[in-house]
Amino acid sequence: MAHSFLLEAGRWTLNGSWIERNQPPILIRGKTIVAWGQNNWFTMVTKLTFQDGDRPEISYQYKGRLDSGERQYTYVLQQSILGRVEGEGWVGSESIIQRYWVLGDRQRRSGFEMFYQINDNEYRYSGGILAGHYLTSTIEGTLLRQL
Repeated sequence: MAHSFLLEAGRWTLNGSWIERNQPPILIRGKTIVAWGQNNWFTMVTKLTFQDGDRPEISYQYKGRLDSGERQYTYVLQQSILGRVEGEGWVGSESIIQRYWVLGDRQRRSGFEMFYQINDNEYRYSGGILAGHYLTSTIEGTLLRQL
């Protein structure tokens, strides 16, 4: 099964939970748009909103390059919580895994994201943000392609 998320342009919705240390999960909803340009450059924009309405939305703006036939890529990310971020991704046979780190950050924050393919139109998503060696928050949910 070839990947439809990230490797193809498309629109996706996300439903899931945001979890912080010693706190109950908070329901989130989100939208992701993936676009491809010239010379194998992609952009991905994600906006997440919290169901309780007590928190500001989280936005992600990725820009990366993945050569045709390659399984590894690099990207830059502007994220509303972390600021400027650099990362790398690997395309596996059933999942896409990304790791990132915050540039010039005294807290040594970093994170990861994993997109596990259920079928062409559905992925399970999980990720986390770390400060040093400790998880500060995690996210999990389902991505559905909008056709």
